[in-house]
This record gives sequence, structure tokens and C-alpha cells, in this order.
Amino acid sequence: MRRRDFIALLSGAATTWPFAARAQQDQQMRRVGMLVNGPETDAMMMARVAAFRKGLNELGWTSANSRIDIRYGVDDDELGEKAKELVELAPDVVMAMAPPSVRALRKVSRTVPVVFAAATDPVGLGIVQDLAHPGGNTTGFLTAEFGFGAKWLELLKEISPSIQQVLVVTDPDNPSAAAQFAAIQSLSPSMGVNIRLVGLNDNALVERAIAELAHSGNGGIIALRLSEVISQRQLIIKLATRYRLPAIYPLRIFADDGGLIAYGPDTVDQFRLAASYVDRIVKGEKPGDLPVQAPTKFELVVNLKAAKAIGLTVPPSLLARADEVIE
Repeated sequence: MRRRDFIALLSGAATTWPFAARAQQDQQMRRVGMLVNGPETDAMMMARVAAFRKGLNELGWTSANSRIDIRYGVDDDELGEKAKELVELAPDVVMAMAPPSVRALRKVSRTVPVVFAAATDPVGLGIVQDLAHPGGNTTGFLTAEFGFGAKWLELLKEISPSIQQVLVVTDPDNPSAAAQFAAIQSLSPSMGVNIRLVGLNDNALVERAIAELAHSGNGGIIALRLSEVISQRQLIIKLATRYRLPAIYPLRIFADDGGLIAYGPDTVDQFRLAASYVDRIVKGEKPGDLPVQAPTKFELVVNLKAAKAIGLTVPPSLLARADEVIE
């Protein structure tokens, strides 16, 4: 090869190689959004975000080939703003924590792929068309079936057999509340229990209802698995303890925060599992073709310190079945 041709070849390569390297890097780098309907400092939110990051890392996604943009919102207006911010970043897929996050994203875009990790009734909420064939741009993971409410009543009755009155704490604006309540109500006659509802839209009303329940005697509390109930868990736990009432909660975070007993899916681990759907979508699969998955891991957590605070002895049979006992 003549010297002049060799120099020209090197000059061309010097020009081409950086562009080729950048193009390859751009092709490998993926952008993942995450919209959290809750405060950044909340213990459960932090655990879920950490589990999601862990799931992605286990699948080979690191800072070298992906970027995670996380936004937090505590109400519908803030979630709407943060959803718009995320969509404008042009992510390959967005991890939505629960239905409030999904609804906020759907108002901004119906094309950006979305994976949710904690939804009770995605079909009823209009998030997906069908569990087996979601269709559209959204899929994800269920938190549990509606029949779970009956199990809460059974456990509450087991931990305090004398219960005759149960106050169900709900969010009247959440469409999923009615089905959860119906499952509890369907079992209540055979358990010899009267059921009534109280909504979390008025804290003073909630305290008055719990105080009346305590005054009537033989009362207990069931907290439904709803976003608003989860965000207001400190209030419910505080009032149940103050009025010395047995209460059962839908997630272990309630027991970690001082609640008596919790039974529900391991939603933190579901965020790790949800990373697999993000991985598959980034690699080319369509959300609408990925079936909504049911939870496979459930936790029964008993807080003995909380039991002592209200003067309750937990049956040994229940302690023996518990996945974790907090002392």
C-alpha cells in the first residue's frame, strides 16, 4: 500500500471510529422511568425502589447500559406533573408503582410502555383489557384477589374471638374498595360479626368512629389494601393502639410501623420481579402481550409489642404460622 493511501485510510478511520463507538453506546444505553405515588422518604417506597433496582441489576442492567429516572408524587396533581416530566425524557419503559401512577401516565401518553407492580383490579380500573391479554401499552403484577378480604376477617376473629363489631377503613373514592369490602361482608354473617365502613377523607370522622367502636366493646378494625389507606397507615395504627383495638392490615409495612397483625403479598419482592417485565419490554416484547401476573409470595407478620400495648394475648397457633414475629 502506498504511503499516501495508508494515511488516507487512517484519517478516515479516525473520523469513523468515534462515531461508530458513540452509536454503539447509544444503542446499548436504555432509559427507564419510575413513577412513585408516595413520598420519597417513606420506608415502603424506599424498599420498593431498592427492590426494583436490585431486580434490574440481577438482569444485567447497570449504570453502564441504563439510566433510571425516578419521580415521586403524593397527590394526583403532583403525579400528573411528574408523569409529564418522565414522558418528556422519552423512556423506553416506565415502572409505575400502583394505579395512581398508571392513571397519571395514561393521561400523558398511551404509547409509552408501562409496567405496574401493585394493582388490585387493573381490569376494573380500565388499566388493562384482560389479565391474560392486557392489550395496549400496560401490564404488570397484581397485589392479590378480592377474596383476600375474607381471610383478613378470619385472622382478626382468630386473634380476638370475642369480636362482634368490625370497622373497615377504606377510601371511598377508590373503585377497588367495594369488591374488597364485599368479600369481608359476605363472610361476616357466618362469623357472627357486624361490619361497617369509615372513609379516610375526614380524619376527625375516622377517630370518632374508632372511639365509638371501642366504647361499644368487642370491636376490631380491618384496613383495606388501598393506596390512600397505606399512605395514612400511621393514623390508623395510632388510633387502634390508643383505643386498644385489635386490627389487621394488608401489608407487612403496617406491622413494621407498629400495627398488630398484617397479612398480604410481599409487594416489595414484586418490584424485583417486575424488573423482568421491564427487561423483556426493553428487549422488544410488547406490554400488551405479557400477561398480568398474580402474587406468589405472601407474608403473615405479628407484632407482639403491639399486642402487649392493647392487652392482647396472641394465640400460639397463629404465632406458629407467622412468617415473622416482631418482639
